Amino acid sequence: MGIEWVEPMTTINESISALRGFFSGKKVSQDGKRVKVGGAKLAFKTGNIPIYMGAQGPKMLELAGKIADGVLINASHPKDFEFAIKQIALGAKAVGRDPKSVDVGAYACFSIHKDAEKAKGAAKVVVAFIVAGSPDTVLERHGIDVAAKKTIGDAIAKGDFAGLNNMVTDAMINAFSICGTPADCKAKVEALKKIGVTQIVAGSPIGPDKETAIKLIGKEIIGGK
Repeated sequence: MGIEWVEPMTTINESISALRGFFSGKKVSQDGKRVKVGGAKLAFKTGNIPIYMGAQGPKMLELAGKIADGVLINASHPKDFEFAIKQIALGAKAVGRDPKSVDVGAYACFSIHKDAEKAKGAAKVVVAFIVAGSPDTVLERHGIDVAAKKTIGDAIAKGDFAGLNNMVTDAMINAFSICGTPADCKAKVEALKKIGVTQIVAGSPIGPDKETAIKLIGKEIIGGK
């Protein structure tokens, strides 16, 4: 996307510092290493806007615990959140914050249908992209062959989406999606809530039929709590 990837921790930290200043209505003068603001002020009131960080790596999760109101984590499995919540708590405690004050959102690949196989079929392409972009440590955490990342990545690069159906395993779907019948999805949501996840984002593909999926989420997951 052409976004420079230099000192991401510093960039995020300084960006949030500047935003906090703007939202407070103050004139912001910041001579940061990556973010510099020369005495600017918003011309309108914003009120207290919560700031959420997208984070996945250990250090970025720790930073979220220190400075963010919430964190969006691209994950769907309890194993990933057990790790993430420990890192968030580490950061929060380091600055005297209550770790529970940080909203933990699971930005999940979500696919729901009354027919579990149809739900699984819809999730495969999205899960393939997640596998292709996952760090080796995350794949190893779920017992997934690291070599599969290159195989799947090569298929995506060639546009061979039909071939992905045979490459994406049930283990991958289990690790990287909330997928299945309403009862399956509800059980997975409850498992995440028990660990400390406070919000679930029903991300792509939602389900094989979007309208049906949204109705099922409303009735069975949100309404059925």
